Amino acid sequence: MATANAQLKQTLRRELRARRRALSSHQQRLAAQRLIRQVVRLPGYARVRSIALYWAMDGEIDVTPLMHRLMRDGKTVYLPVLQPQRLALWFRPWQPTSFMRDNRFGIPEPQQGRRLAPWALDWVLLPLVGFDDLGGRLGMGGGFYDRTFAARARWPRQPRLIGVAHQCQQVEPIPLESWDIPLAAVVTDAQRYEWDLPSLAG
Repeated sequence: MATANAQLKQTLRRELRARRRALSSHQQRLAAQRLIRQVVRLPGYARVRSIALYWAMDGEIDVTPLMHRLMRDGKTVYLPVLQPQRLALWFRPWQPTSFMRDNRFGIPEPQQGRRLAPWALDWVLLPLVGFDDLGGRLGMGGGFYDRTFAARARWPRQPRLIGVAHQCQQVEPIPLESWDIPLAAVVTDAQRYEWDLPSLAG
């Protein structure tokens, strides 16, 4: 069964990555703007202060316009930074003037500012290859977010994990593994799916 699930996920990754790469530049720009409206309407948005996002690659929905809106609303924006000794993530603050350097996967990372532990964030908006309406997520397969948040049950507080994707990346229920981290919500350019947002402490 595990092998069958792995094969299914690999097939889905190929199909969904091709689907999002097929979006035109105009469609991508519209999606980025529509995403802003969906995120700011999430429960608890007014209260959160620290939000981690990602640097869009490979057709992922562009969150740069959202990052500028978050800063105008008084939020501190963070981006993931690979930990050198393990396949997990730290987070550093980002601003439009931040000095960036590509990591070994070619993804830009901020090089300045104090690294923040994952548990210190309020929200983490993470990219998805696919999602379902039950909270299942399909990532790139590297497991970076899963490893980063694996010990969340022992943390003094837990950030809300919110998946971000194009609406066209929704699929039928995704088979989950024991190490898959649960999502509080998924936000697309067209819709919000919420499972664990109202409990955010204010």
